[in-house]
Amino acid sequence: MTEKREHRAPRIRPGDHLPDRELTSIRGETVTLPDPHALTHLQLRRFASCPICNVHLGTFVRREREIAAADVTEIVVFHSSVEAMLPHQGALPFVAVADPERSLYDEFGVTRGARSVLDPRSWTAPLKPAAWAAANRERHTRGAHNDRPDLFGFPADFLVAPEGRVLAAKYGTYANDQWSVDDVLALAARHRGTLANG
Repeated sequence: MTEKREHRAPRIRPGDHLPDRELTSIRGETVTLPDPHALTHLQLRRFASCPICNVHLGTFVRREREIAAADVTEIVVFHSSVEAMLPHQGALPFVAVADPERSLYDEFGVTRGARSVLDPRSWTAPLKPAAWAAANRERHTRGAHNDRPDLFGFPADFLVAPEGRVLAAKYGTYANDQWSVDDVLALAARHRGTLANG
């Protein structure tokens, strides 16, 4: 049986150009995508209380100085509301954006499907059972439909040059399929010469 997956816009490919846009972070900051002075790593993660996503983001927090030294600006997006994100991403040292309507996900061709969590490789993330239990409780207790975690979202990563050219893209095929910090730093080193103002 073949899994049916949503198809919105075509997938973003290296060489595509993203128009400049302003995003509002969960702390009310206005940021420009892409950053006109640095490479931008745009992360489209899953739902705010996703244990896999938050363990993953912890690796970026711990290596924040290395990422900044590589001239990379981090922007992380969740398909959750501001209210759902603040307890989980409110203290992140980089920009976090709420996209409960999945507007960016649809625009970037990031889909959802049961394989996101059914793939055994999703189960290898270093997570405590309590983290999964908390995410499941949140899924069933949130009031507004946009605050109920969508367990089936796929992750995606994009590296974007200051002028908007997409340098690299990754569409995850399961929940834990995403760039590591080392992946981002290696891509940044490869593309550092593309900095418009560098």
